[in-house]
Amino acid sequence: MPTLRTLLLLATVAALAACAMPMPRDDMAWAPTPPAEPPVLAEQADGAIYHEAQSMELFADPRAHRVGDILTIALVESTQASKKSATSTSKKDKTAITAPTLLGRALTLDGRSADINAQSGNNFDGNGSSSQSNQLTGQITVTVAQRLSNGNLLVRGEKWLTINQGQELVRVSGIVRPQDIGQDNIVPSTRVADARIGYTGRGTLADANTRGWLSRFFNSKWMPY
Repeated sequence: MPTLRTLLLLATVAALAACAMPMPRDDMAWAPTPPAEPPVLAEQADGAIYHEAQSMELFADPRAHRVGDILTIALVESTQASKKSATSTSKKDKTAITAPTLLGRALTLDGRSADINAQSGNNFDGNGSSSQSNQLTGQITVTVAQRLSNGNLLVRGEKWLTINQGQELVRVSGIVRPQDIGQDNIVPSTRVADARIGYTGRGTLADANTRGWLSRFFNSKWMPY
């Protein structure tokens, strides 16, 4: 029978092995796109100086332009919105009905006049305001997933950061024009068309900032009060 010390040792080794394993990718659609394989040509004899396997593109553009190339996107997102509304309504009604006369005398009920007077009033005042501000800065390197027929590049990529007891995930995808890419192979996120930028977190810190299911129920539209 294994002793308690042996069980603790095995559990420690298993935990260390789990920490050493790379974090599995949860969505393969965001996996980096490898470069397209060139067609296989007939083997040619190398010259005395030139060797094809060690060739360098001295005059090629270093900026991303092929499937599988990498590109850095500078996140410079900043949005701010505000909205205000005010509504005021008022309505008053007044109605008077005189009692009919019978044989020259006004009709009475128990000695009191049968005239009818009715008044009603309705007032409503409403005010509302809303404001929102968001800011996201940083850099993320993505890969070219597809080169479109007009020369634009479809790019996508993600970055995982494991810090202390939490994980941070940044995902970016969109379409980039080659002429918007700088000489340093960086393009600002404001130049990315159909951009989809996601920033989420997992772990202890993210759970602490998330309301529980019971709290969400009491603040949902299904709560009658």
